[in-house]
Amino acid sequence: MTSFIRAAFFLAFAAQLAACGKKIGDECKTAFDCNQTDETRTCDISQPGGYCIIEGCDQHSCPDEAACVRFFPRLNLPGEDCASDPNVCGFMGKCIVDGAGPSRKCAPLSSEIRRCVLMCDSDGDCRDGYECRTSGTFGSEALSDVPNGQVQFCSPRGP
Repeated sequence: MTSFIRAAFFLAFAAQLAACGKKIGDECKTAFDCNQTDETRTCDISQPGGYCIIEGCDQHSCPDEAACVRFFPRLNLPGEDCASDPNVCGFMGKCIVDGAGPSRKCAPLSSEIRRCVLMCDSDGDCRDGYECRTSGTFGSEALSDVPNGQVQFCSPRGP
């Protein structure tokens, strides 16, 4: 009977470990690396070393360690700075901060991608090759109930 109890305990423990998966922002090669059970998490292999994410999030669908961030990868609709007149983007575009500075460019609303990304307070909270970046820069915007709300999240070191 003792070996039966040990085997049952081992199986329960193994199942619990398998269900955990990785956290948002962890390294990955495939979606299976991020979540082996309910398939909500996927692996963004375009990021260095892969990055576990949840796609298509809203303000309340990310786990506690993560925030929903809107990304606009296609900037420069009309190719001019829209900071002085956000209406230049029209109803199909959005005026987004281009880099780290004040320059703003139009992005088509259709290019928006929403992802749960790992929140951070400093670069030390992110894995090697990543930095703690504030939303509202580099074509990103926090999806928040608070107007112009910002979050900090781990992003590949870059431009």
